[in-house]
Amino acid sequence: MSGSNTPSSESLEPRKSSASGAATADCDVLIVGAGLVGATLALRLRDSGLSVGLLDKGVLRAPSDSAEPATQHQSFDPRVVALTAQSQQLLERIGVWSKLMQTRHCPYTQMRVWEQDGTGEVEFDAEEIHEPSLGSIIENSLIVDALHTRLAECLREQAQDQAPDQKRARAKWLTLFMGRGVSELEHTQEAGRPLSRLHCDDGSTVSARLIIAADGGNSRLRDLAGFETREWDYGQKAIVTTIRTREMHDRTALQRFLTTGPLAFLPLAESAEIPQGRHCSIVWSADDARADELMACTDQAFNSQLSHAMEGAFGGVEWSDTRHVFPLRQRHAKHYVQGNVVLVGDAAHTIHPLAGQGVNLGMLDVVALAEELEAGAEARRRPEDPLVLRRYQRRRIGPNLAMMGLMEGFKRGFSEQPIAVRWLRNVGLHSVNRVAALRKALARKALGI
Repeated sequence: MSGSNTPSSESLEPRKSSASGAATADCDVLIVGAGLVGATLALRLRDSGLSVGLLDKGVLRAPSDSAEPATQHQSFDPRVVALTAQSQQLLERIGVWSKLMQTRHCPYTQMRVWEQDGTGEVEFDAEEIHEPSLGSIIENSLIVDALHTRLAECLREQAQDQAPDQKRARAKWLTLFMGRGVSELEHTQEAGRPLSRLHCDDGSTVSARLIIAADGGNSRLRDLAGFETREWDYGQKAIVTTIRTREMHDRTALQRFLTTGPLAFLPLAESAEIPQGRHCSIVWSADDARADELMACTDQAFNSQLSHAMEGAFGGVEWSDTRHVFPLRQRHAKHYVQGNVVLVGDAAHTIHPLAGQGVNLGMLDVVALAEELEAGAEARRRPEDPLVLRRYQRRRIGPNLAMMGLMEGFKRGFSEQPIAVRWLRNVGLHSVNRVAALRKALARKALGI
């Protein structure tokens, strides 16, 4: 954990037992995973009245006061997020959005979508729906840095609120359990209430009434809790990297549906003050064989093929950074709640990256779960109350399934090659582009407004 002002996890050891020797909860709610979704949820619960624990095998990435700000990172993170207006509102509420505005961020104002075989295309423009942008492209690492910086700030404020000289100490909100991986999950009862204990790889244990898995698509906690999932491979891999084009991107996002999979160009800002530039993050989803060919290319050959695939957009690609590849797999938990364990974000659902909605769906999970826990607390219900948790599941499982179905439909629809199917695709894209009301409605839906 960097910086002398950042709270240390060593000073925040869990309570071992009560005066009578019986096991007690270290916190009401324990969030496993301090990444994008988990850290956001912890901050969103700050005023819930619940004691929250945050456990992660890593450490807080919050810089010290003397460290260089995140905006000074020299290289771009190949992983980026296209944040919607709803995600922005959540980050504003928890005091993180203002920090992100001090880092590289690109509020993109236009988006063009078209396919390889045919003439159909659709263009979206923020000005048409009277919005400043269609969303903001921000690097994952910058968002996590901002979240962790905010956590460190709040923990310092918490320490001041609990100082002995305070006339009215504020109840403790957050305890960190960092540098610990989860190795075992144990369920028990204490005073007639569920109590779950996590055994960690450093030999420690942490217990809570409610456990929230926010530890990603390969969630260890989800597996330990025995959640059933529906999942399948797409037979595709996604290649991600940063590129530099010969011409400015003009804050325009591009997506082209190729016969072997979709390709997206996401515009990046050069600095906090300059959203315009020539750098883009790309996500090239391709059938396994095609992806392997692209990964085996020299940089020059890859740039040439990328320029050709995007029809020379922005003057073509003149440079690309190190390429990263990962297999595409769709996964959805049959239930988000099992006893006193709850899934959020990628631990509950992963979808094809063609629309960049994965993180935004996780943010909506955060809002729904926090609201239900707060409503339950106001009604004097415990956080592990099945009624409270089922309300969260009802609010999110339907919309997440609908989005996953939509993405699956896009993926399958644009991979079909019969002439009749291609003709229908082109007619559909032309229709959307011609009918302003429909185009505006789709843009607003994608923006979350």
